[in-house]
Amino acid sequence: MTANKILVIDDSGVIRKTVREMLPKGNFEVLEAKDGVEGLNLIHQEKPSLIMLDFILPKLSGWEIFQQVQVQPELQKIPLVIMSGRKEEVTSKISEPFEFFEFIEKPFDKKGLTEAIKEAMRKVRLRPASIVTASIPPGMGGVNRSNEAGALEIQALKHKIAKMQGEIDIMKKQLAQVISYIKQKV
Repeated sequence: MTANKILVIDDSGVIRKTVREMLPKGNFEVLEAKDGVEGLNLIHQEKPSLIMLDFILPKLSGWEIFQQVQVQPELQKIPLVIMSGRKEEVTSKISEPFEFFEFIEKPFDKKGLTEAIKEAMRKVRLRPASIVTASIPPGMGGVNRSNEAGALEIQALKHKIAKMQGEIDIMKKQLAQVISYIKQKV
């Protein structure tokens, strides 16, 4: 039995087949889902080693699946590669840089797929433990999707604010240096 299960969630049979054919033979069991509902069910049933997720899907979008994965600590540990033919579809919902998953633009080649998988695995290893669930009130996990999505967005905003504050502090120091320099010259 193969220990490495890769779940490919894409409504295109061509993409699912392409991913399956690009992976090294015998090293992976490739599971396939043609829509978001089937994909989310397989995530919970099979606990894959990697998820390849199309962003635009029937029945349940890749965005909705992403939100579900991000609020469940056991699913956050699964490397995730989001696929789309149009990056702007993804960036309209999730700002760059993509910290918790890797993005690959369709169409892609074997080298690009391999690099995306390696990068997704690296990002999972570097991810702080349960960054999202810390902001979800007790009892809310899995109950109300809109509140979970809100908690995810709040945590992402907190992270952005902290990053911006660091940048502001650096600019303040640089400005103080410029003012000091100007005062010395005047």
